Amino acid sequence: MAVKEKGLLELFVHTLKDVYFAENEITKALPKMIKAATNKDLKAGFEKHLKQTQEQIERLDQAFKSLDMKPAAVPCEAIKGILKEGDEVADEFDGSKALDAGLIAAAQAVEHYEISRYGAMHAWAEQLDLTEAAELLHETLSEEEETDQLLTELASAINEEAAA
Repeated sequence: MAVKEKGLLELFVHTLKDVYFAENEITKALPKMIKAATNKDLKAGFEKHLKQTQEQIERLDQAFKSLDMKPAAVPCEAIKGILKEGDEVADEFDGSKALDAGLIAAAQAVEHYEISRYGAMHAWAEQLDLTEAAELLHETLSEEEETDQLLTELASAINEEAAA
């Protein structure tokens, strides 16, 4: 019996499930990062991103619905590893001036992962004429890029403090 070749649509759906898992894991990690951060602006940034992440999950729900699918997740080993490294940095540098710098680096690793995933999925959705999904993914991609930029701006002063 011949095995059906998987195409771009199947890759898109698999990645959508992967990102759904990742975003839900991120909502569990952000409260720990908020608690660990010592810089008030960084705490506020993490709090804002937690709210955004919850909205992004709602958008993913809508993307699944636009495909006549129920939201589903597949384990994402990449995000598990990135979040584990963030936990290790938080533990190792707890009480250190470098803690917030480490938290920013960990958060940016998450953002860069998300930017790469949402960028690919947006392009695939456009290629597949999945207009609603493409619009939803583009909105989230823009937010992830804005969050990365905010973290870069915060890092400037925080890294300076850590180096002192």
